[in-house]
Amino acid sequence: GYQRRVQEAVVSTQSTGIALSCNSVDDHKGWSADIMAHGGLQGVSFPIIEDPSRELAVKYGMLDPEEKDNKGLPLTARAVFIVGPDKKLKLSILYPATTGRNFDELIRVIDSLQLTAYKKVATPANWQAGGDCMVLPSVKGEEATTLFPQMRIEQVPSGKEYMRFTPQPQ
Repeated sequence: GYQRRVQEAVVSTQSTGIALSCNSVDDHKGWSADIMAHGGLQGVSFPIIEDPSRELAVKYGMLDPEEKDNKGLPLTARAVFIVGPDKKLKLSILYPATTGRNFDELIRVIDSLQLTAYKKVATPANWQAGGDCMVLPSVKGEEATTLFPQMRIEQVPSGKEYMRFTPQPQ
C-alpha cells in the first residue's frame, strides 16, 4: 500500500524519520499495529518520542490552538522539520491537526535538498526527481557551460539570463 511505498522512499533517501507524540508508549504500540495492518507493513521504521507533558510540543510550536482533545487540551499539530546533515533546519511545515501530511511532497523536498546540497543547481516550482533543474546564479560563464553542457537559457522580457535550465545532474 501507500505507507509501504512511502517507507521505502524514505529509506532510499537515506533519511530518518522521528515522531513526537503526546500519547503514551502503549498508545503508540496500538497505533503502530493499526498503521502496520492498514499499510501492509512489517513494522514502523522510525522511533516515536513520548511527550505526555507536551513540553517538547510546546517548545517547538507543535500545538494546534483550534483543535482540542477530550480533556480540552490542544491537539498536537502535524509538524514536519527537516534537518540536514549539517544539523541546520532546512524545512519546517506545520499542518493543522485536522490535515494530514503530504508524504509525496516531503520526499520530493528531501530529494531536492540532497541534490542541491552537492550539485550547483536549484529545483524550480513543481520540480520532480529527474526533471530539469536551474543552474545557480553563482555559477558563471565557462564554469556553467563546462558543468552543464546541455544548459539552455530561457528568454525573459527583462533580458536577464538567470532562467538557466539543465537536465538533473547525476
